[in-house]
Amino acid sequence: MDDAAETIHGTAIALGSHAALIRGAPASGKSDLALRCLAVAPTALIPSPAVLVADDRVQISCADGHVTAEAPATIRGKLEVRGLGIMTVPCIASAELVLVAELTAPERIERFPDPQPVTDLMGVHLPLLYLAPFEAAAHVKLLLALVATFKRAPIIV
Repeated sequence: MDDAAETIHGTAIALGSHAALIRGAPASGKSDLALRCLAVAPTALIPSPAVLVADDRVQISCADGHVTAEAPATIRGKLEVRGLGIMTVPCIASAELVLVAELTAPERIERFPDPQPVTDLMGVHLPLLYLAPFEAAAHVKLLLALVATFKRAPIIV
């Protein structure tokens, strides 16, 4: 069964049509992490550039077991860059959420999580990645995890 749309606190970025939702406490580094992802050029590891879906508030909806993310119209294409203000950045209107990144302290992250954690979003289980947002490679880890989820299907509950 499909759920109604809701607006949640977070930031979402996409590679192609697949997105990751970045969650964390206020001022935990969500927008900063997204900005670093947007600045990565395509490579053999990350085949396409990241684009913003939404910053600060993400509208999510569920249809046919797929969770879609989009920005409220008033903030579409806008990203908060601390110290500079609100910037206009490349964006996509909507994307399918295939990954959730939860920002946390480095000591709370398992080196080899087995099984891979999952989280429920609108009745769909999605892979959950714990990230320390200000680690030097946090943005690359997020993009690699997003690439790795492209072929995985969400589990409908």
